[in-house]
Amino acid sequence: MLVTTKDMFEKSMKEGFAIGAFNVNNMEIVQAIMDAAAENKSPVILQASSSAIKYARIGYLMKMVEAAVEEHPEVPVAIHLDHGPDFETAKMCIDHGFTSVMIDGSKYDFEENVRLTKQVVDYAHSKGVVVEAELGKLAGIEDDVNVAASDAMYTDPAQAEEFVKRTGCDSLAIAIGTSHGAYKFKGEAKLRFDILKEIKERIPNTPIVLHGASTVIPELVEMCNKYGAELPGAKGVPDEMLKQASESGVSKINVDTDLRLALTAGIRKVLVEEPSAFDPRKYLTPARELVKQTVSHKMKDVFGSSNKI
Repeated sequence: MLVTTKDMFEKSMKEGFAIGAFNVNNMEIVQAIMDAAAENKSPVILQASSSAIKYARIGYLMKMVEAAVEEHPEVPVAIHLDHGPDFETAKMCIDHGFTSVMIDGSKYDFEENVRLTKQVVDYAHSKGVVVEAELGKLAGIEDDVNVAASDAMYTDPAQAEEFVKRTGCDSLAIAIGTSHGAYKFKGEAKLRFDILKEIKERIPNTPIVLHGASTVIPELVEMCNKYGAELPGAKGVPDEMLKQASESGVSKINVDTDLRLALTAGIRKVLVEEPSAFDPRKYLTPARELVKQTVSHKMKDVFGSSNKI
């Protein structure tokens, strides 16, 4: 069933687990995520960035989501705009049936971020849609997001409290050390759980979101490289840290890079092992299965969302 994230997040905050928000770009990824959610009896968020919308086209995306909901009516599903760059993009998604949108004003100063977020909140709430906002800047590169490490900044807990009060946003993405893309850490991975704790104390009823939270699963990186990729030193957020975040009050954890790695690894393996293969079904079928396994692992072993329907 297609829902907003409101009820999902209330349950997650009460029971101490996180819901995976998985980025979708094509049919195989949608199918893999939904099959994993159904098998694990887990609520799920399908999310699309503005780049994914440009690639797949919004009408096609919504029809795929519709088909997914029909095939698995027992799974609570939210369709969410990831990193909406402006009011117009958020409005377009709301008008096309998205149940949740993110407006990312983190590149602006505090006051402009408040103004833009409030504008989106007012329109979204009038249509029964919920809004995620972002405060603090995550480093890294992913789709339209490109922030240098020197420009990244942690979320200020006092600002987070003021921001939520003034904008009325329904959930807040915070910066505690994660980053976008496949190269999240050069040295040892470190997340600022002290900042998370203070933010939760100040805004206990606001669901917290972690972006840039792919594990960059070593086995998938290794598989990609084995079959011709060049991803030296790719490193993400370890599962145990994400598990701790899930149990420490984070309600939504975004995953994109791990799905890209799984799909790419599956495709590369077939094309290298069977150079005569040219039927897309031949290489997309195992690739889809690998994405499903990846999503299933997140739900069951990391986020704790299995059996939460």
